[in-house]
Amino acid sequence: MTKKERLQLILNLIEEVEVGTQEELTEILNQRGHNVSQATISRDVKELNLVKAEGKKLKSKYVKLYTTESVSPKIIELFKHVTVSISGVNNLIIVKTLTGNAGSAGMALDQMGFPQVIGSIAGDDTLLIITKSEADANLIIKSLRML
Repeated sequence: MTKKERLQLILNLIEEVEVGTQEELTEILNQRGHNVSQATISRDVKELNLVKAEGKKLKSKYVKLYTTESVSPKIIELFKHVTVSISGVNNLIIVKTLTGNAGSAGMALDQMGFPQVIGSIAGDDTLLIITKSEADANLIIKSLRML
């Protein structure tokens, strides 16, 4: 199995099953006939940008942190430039912006295309983002803060 195939297999696996640890991921892959070490999985988790999020069955599980590779760097810079703070409560995210820039932040957010976002509402200096769940909100907050 090539590295590319292994990485895709890991992504597929974390979508199918809640996996909480690297050891658990290593065990599942080995049970499925793919001989991998925990050290290899550790490198793969980092390369795939996997983070822990709240699980339904497990306390935490691996999920892929959203990346903005397909978004124009100008859009990312615009969002970073106008954003003052990002906070969340439950499934809501509040983005405070420079006065008059919440609409621009909302446009940038739309360009990023987060699948977890249900919608957003922009005022003058505040952007409200509504997600499907608190876990989704936490994941998006982490992603936005890493921009």
